[in-house]
Amino acid sequence: MLNRLLKLLSGKPQNKMSPPKIIPASNHGLRKAQFSPNALKVIDKLQEAGFSAFLVGGGVRDLLLKGQPKDFDVATNATPEETRKLFRNAMIIGRRFRIVHVRFGREIIEVTTFRAHHDQSVDPKDAEQSHTGMLLRDNVYGDIQSDAVRRDFSVNALYYDPSNGNLLDYTNGLEDLNRRVIQMIGDPEARYREDPVRMLRAIRFSAKLGFAMTDSTAEPIKRLASLMSHVPPARLFEEVLKLMLNGSATVTLELLREHGLFEALFPGTEQSLQKGSEFNMRFVTQAVLNTDKRIRQDKKVTPAFIYAAFLWPPLQAAIRKLVHDSKMPLVEAMQRAEQGVISQQLSCTALPKRFLIPMREIWALQLRLPRREGRKAFALLEHPRFRAAYDFLLLREQAGEQLDGLGVWWTQFQDANEEMREQMVKDLGSPQRQRRPRRRSTKSTPTPPATP
Repeated sequence: MLNRLLKLLSGKPQNKMSPPKIIPASNHGLRKAQFSPNALKVIDKLQEAGFSAFLVGGGVRDLLLKGQPKDFDVATNATPEETRKLFRNAMIIGRRFRIVHVRFGREIIEVTTFRAHHDQSVDPKDAEQSHTGMLLRDNVYGDIQSDAVRRDFSVNALYYDPSNGNLLDYTNGLEDLNRRVIQMIGDPEARYREDPVRMLRAIRFSAKLGFAMTDSTAEPIKRLASLMSHVPPARLFEEVLKLMLNGSATVTLELLREHGLFEALFPGTEQSLQKGSEFNMRFVTQAVLNTDKRIRQDKKVTPAFIYAAFLWPPLQAAIRKLVHDSKMPLVEAMQRAEQGVISQQLSCTALPKRFLIPMREIWALQLRLPRREGRKAFALLEHPRFRAAYDFLLLREQAGEQLDGLGVWWTQFQDANEEMREQMVKDLGSPQRQRRPRRRSTKSTPTPPATP
């Protein structure tokens, strides 16, 4: 603690900055009516209580780009405890980075306290850093100037004051927005070491906004990709969803692979893409293309389906090896392979049970969909995971897997009436039963799903 006090009293400059560029409402085009009424209520109440408060981050950025923000964040000089006292509908969350959520029905307004550099902490409980430079706790409070340089990218560090309509720019964020570039604030390598997730955020914003990363922002990423192993798997699961569900998963996948981050998230999949057949690349690419299409059509995309698709290539490789090397029956080989593939994946990104179980059901149904004789097709149609498994089957065919028109058959079966369905099953023919020899014989091993 003494060292920290000496550092603060030594007279050494701490992130000295020039005054902000103040852009009046007439020059930036933002209007108060564009922002969430609930976010404005939060700011009004904070300002009435004598605190400073601004809209900041993605909401301001997206409105400047003529987009429609999904949420709005507020930055203030009120501490989390002071903010919570002002709002009955508020709660403090987080340990590494404490913030306040103010709830208005289904909308949550996120309120953060202005941050300062972690070196300015007097109490060691407020800031903690690992040996790699990663911030384990970052709750050192400061003013708006210090807060601006503690944000990640310049385009996310624009502050809008609804009381006068001014936009405050401390980091040339508006200029970078107009240049359409992602620029890390400060030294990129140091900032990535503080929080490796910033590398994923750089990729996400570049893909989502169609912005280019500056050379200084992009260069360290591949070198530092291994730092992702220090991020908790649960946090990386949330980041995967943000990466894949923002409508730009196709470009995101390309950038993740280019900068060495996809392997950190899905090591088994990356290995299959590098060493597997062309089908693997077509399959994963088609999966993200379909995801983007569904997002644009405002259709639901479940994480279970995304993970099922990404992990399908390594799963098939593991199944083929078990069937070939151990002469293991297909169903048993699939169960064994699932354990290994899922175990490897969970060491990188978490996958909650509510998604893990449906993912395995989608896989299991791929073995059942070809078996349609008797009443099996009718039973499959009633399975709660049938639709997802059917979409997965179509994905396999779209990627070039030859399945003898199985996807077309199931498409027609769903559209047919009861009488037509009965006829379609009859047309398949009844399977010929083989007489069982009196002597015990080794069961033949079914062929695993084909991979061109």
